[in-house]
Amino acid sequence: MTVNKTEIDTLIVGAGQAGIAMSEHLTRQEVPHLVLEKNRIAEAWRSGRWDSLVANGPAWHDRFPGMTFPGSDPDSFVPKDQVADYFEAYAEKFNAPVKTGVTVLSVERNEGNRGFTVTTSDGVIEAQRIVAATGPFHKPVIPAIAPKDPELYQIHSAKYYNPEQLPEGAVLVVGAGSSGVQIADELNRAGKQVFLSVGPHDRPPRSYRGRDFVWWLGVLGLWDAAANEPGKEHVTIAVSGAHGGRTIDFRQLAAEGINLVGRTKAFTHDSVTFDADLSANINAGDNNYLSLLDAADAYIDRNGLDLPLEPQAREFLADPESMTQPTLELNLKEAGISAIIWATGYATDYSWLTVDAFDEKGQPKHHRGVSKEAGVYFLGLPWLSRRGSTFIWGVWHDAKYIADQIVIQRQYQQYRNA
Repeated sequence: MTVNKTEIDTLIVGAGQAGIAMSEHLTRQEVPHLVLEKNRIAEAWRSGRWDSLVANGPAWHDRFPGMTFPGSDPDSFVPKDQVADYFEAYAEKFNAPVKTGVTVLSVERNEGNRGFTVTTSDGVIEAQRIVAATGPFHKPVIPAIAPKDPELYQIHSAKYYNPEQLPEGAVLVVGAGSSGVQIADELNRAGKQVFLSVGPHDRPPRSYRGRDFVWWLGVLGLWDAAANEPGKEHVTIAVSGAHGGRTIDFRQLAAEGINLVGRTKAFTHDSVTFDADLSANINAGDNNYLSLLDAADAYIDRNGLDLPLEPQAREFLADPESMTQPTLELNLKEAGISAIIWATGYATDYSWLTVDAFDEKGQPKHHRGVSKEAGVYFLGLPWLSRRGSTFIWGVWHDAKYIADQIVIQRQYQQYRNA
């Protein structure tokens, strides 16, 4: 049996925002490469998001430098399918060598020879370098505490699309980052009774004194922070571009009818218990919010900017009863809860990449995407080089750095045909 075999300098695995950015930079530097994608370009934006999702950042910011979103107001928040269309059009712009519908099954370093042998669903590829551009969202995580009750409809947020897919009854949304908050808000607007489990979070203002928060993070140098703050490794960000963009305000969500509870602790029989941390979590989020306002005010004063005052941004609603008298236990049947949506994040899965590039926990070991395994690179991971690494514009800049490192290594290897 003849095996289809291809040779290439650099193989990029994944054709989302990371893979397309990587391909652009390698194309500019004339590095022969191939991009493999098991689905379609930017597939996660199409089928791995709910129907009404829009980008969490404005169109002027959440894009690659080389192309704007066609037909979109720069201050608007682009719907998810248009984001996917953008990446397809961007790839076409420079004829990115993308092969879709091809799954990478394994990558192994060649023994006694340079490079890697890559087994795919479409044959074998010999590559000198591998760029894992698959991002951080590989396997949806549902915690082990999830009840085993078959009568409960349970899904991860990755499989939530719209309110109509849920059964009659109330919904418990576990997790109050961007996904959990936006889903809870949508369900509440659709007339569902919603319980939202709120853990530790950062809560930036959507905008302040006439500037979106992404602008404030930029001018304050916060996008370029090289490492997360100690203790904030698992803290989510509650921000939304839905409905034209508005600041996430948990007190306002409570006033609109959402039942707030603390972190989900355990399920026993027909009941669920929650930590008594709701008020502490919301207050910590408030402190994060206020700290950005303080930094913005100081920047305005320091630079003599003429931006409108916004004193109402510091005014909070009174604490709702859910904060002053928190619910610590809830009988699911008595509360009418028929569905649980787990907005509890993702785990990585690099089982296909059998090289020495990982730490004892199975996480990539790298510096700015250059791994400990020579010839293997990672792109699109949180804090790869800075706070902005997982954002569209941030991954583009990370890709440029990795492309430069690949060119440097090619130059060494080409010295007297080494």
